[in-house]
Amino acid sequence: MFEQLTTRVQSWVDRLRRGGTLSAEEIDAALGQLRTTLLDADVHQEVAASLLERVKSRAVQLRVQESLNAADRILALVGQELAALMGDKHRPLRLSSEPPTVIMLVGLQGSGKTTTAGKLARLLKQQGRRVLLAAADPRRPAATEQLQTLGRSLLVDVLGDASTQDAVALCRAAVERARARATEVVIIDTAGRLQIDAPLMGELKAIHAAVKPHEVWLVVDGMMGQEAVATARAFAGAVGVTGLVMTKLDGDAKGGALLSIRAMTGLPVTYIGTGEKLEALEPFHPDRMASRILGRGDLQSLIERVEASAATPDGTAALARKVRREELTLEDFRSQLAQMASLGPVGELLAMVPGGQRLKAAVSEEAAQAKMKQATAIIDSMTRQERRVPDVLNGGRRLRIARGSGTTVQEVNQLVKQFYDARRMMKQMAGKSGGAGLSGRAGLKRMAGS
Repeated sequence: MFEQLTTRVQSWVDRLRRGGTLSAEEIDAALGQLRTTLLDADVHQEVAASLLERVKSRAVQLRVQESLNAADRILALVGQELAALMGDKHRPLRLSSEPPTVIMLVGLQGSGKTTTAGKLARLLKQQGRRVLLAAADPRRPAATEQLQTLGRSLLVDVLGDASTQDAVALCRAAVERARARATEVVIIDTAGRLQIDAPLMGELKAIHAAVKPHEVWLVVDGMMGQEAVATARAFAGAVGVTGLVMTKLDGDAKGGALLSIRAMTGLPVTYIGTGEKLEALEPFHPDRMASRILGRGDLQSLIERVEASAATPDGTAALARKVRREELTLEDFRSQLAQMASLGPVGELLAMVPGGQRLKAAVSEEAAQAKMKQATAIIDSMTRQERRVPDVLNGGRRLRIARGSGTTVQEVNQLVKQFYDARRMMKQMAGKSGGAGLSGRAGLKRMAGS
C-alpha cells in the first residue's frame, strides 16, 4: 500500500536522521525535500505547502533545532500533521436508531462500487448484522449478476432485477423489504459512468430523495491521483456525500489522492480497499496510516487482524495451557501456520511492523507462500505419533518424511528446529503475560507500547 510514497518518505527519514542537532537552514532543506517527495506522490501542491508550513511553524515554536533528537521531533511533528490532514481519527459507520440504516454507494464506473458493496456486507455480517444488497444499476446486467454472485457467497439477501430500468423504484423496494424483514442495513450499489454527466447525477438525486440514505459514500479509485479531488467535489455537490471509500490501494496507487482529498473536500475517508478479496477492506485510521507512511508500522491494525482470525477464547486458553506444560505439538504448529496464512499477504503484514517495509524487497510473496506450503507438507507426511511427540523423530523417520513430502532431510531438520524455537519463545511469552495472547496479541501489544 502506497509503496512509492512510503519508500520515498523513508528515504527522506534516513537522510534526516543522519545528523544530531539541526540548524534552521538544515530543517528548511529537509522540509523542502519532503515537499518534493509529496508532490511526486501526487499530493496537491496546496496541501503539501500547507502541511509543511504547519510543521515548520511548530518546529520553530518548539525550538527543535536546539534539540539533540531534532530529527525524531520533526518526524513526530510530520506524523501528527499527516494524521490531522487525513482526519485525525477513524470515522465509523453511523447506524440509525430506526433500522434499516441505508448506505448509498456512488462513484464512477470501474471505481469498485460493486466489490465494495460485497466487502461491506461481509464486514457487517461478521458484526452480527442482517444486510440487504440492492443492485441499482439495471442498465448494466453484469453489475446485477456480480452482486447476486457476491450475495450467494456471503449468504446475504440481494434485490436486483436486470429487466427493469427504474433504479429509483428498485431502491425504494429494497428499503421496504428490509423494513418488513427486520434487516438492519441496506447497501445500495448505484450506477456509474465513465465520466460525470447530467443523467447520472439526476438519477442519483432521485434515489437520494426517494430513500433518504443515512450515509452516502463515494467510492474512489486510489490510482486516480489529483483527479479524485474534482470527482469528490462533483458528487458531494450533487448528493451530499458523507464519506469516502478508497479502493485499489494494493496496486500502483501513489497515495497522493488519499492525502489530498480530505484536506481539499473536508470529506472523511471511512474505509480503504487493499485487494480484490472480500476480506480486503480496512477501516481507515489516519494516525495509523501516518505511522505506516513514516515506516513506524501499524501494530494496532495487526493486532486487530490477528484477533479477528484467532480461534475461540476456549481454544486460545487450551493452547496457553499446552505451552506452559511444554505440550505444544506439531499439529498445533500447523494450525498456527494456517492462521498466519489467513492474516493476508506477507507484504501487508510486514508493512504493519516497524521497519518491516524494508524487508519487503527481500521477502517475496511467492517465496513466503512456498515456505508455508512446504512446512505443511512436511508435517502432513508425519504419523500422528510423530506430530504429537516430535522427540521420536530420529534419522530414519526424518528421511521417510522428506521422501513423502518431496523435500530434503535438511529441510525437515530446519522445520523441526523452527518448531522447537517457536515453542520456547511462546513459553517465554506465556510466562511474561500470564499465558494470555498466544495468538500473538500480547507480544504485539508490548511492541506497540514500546
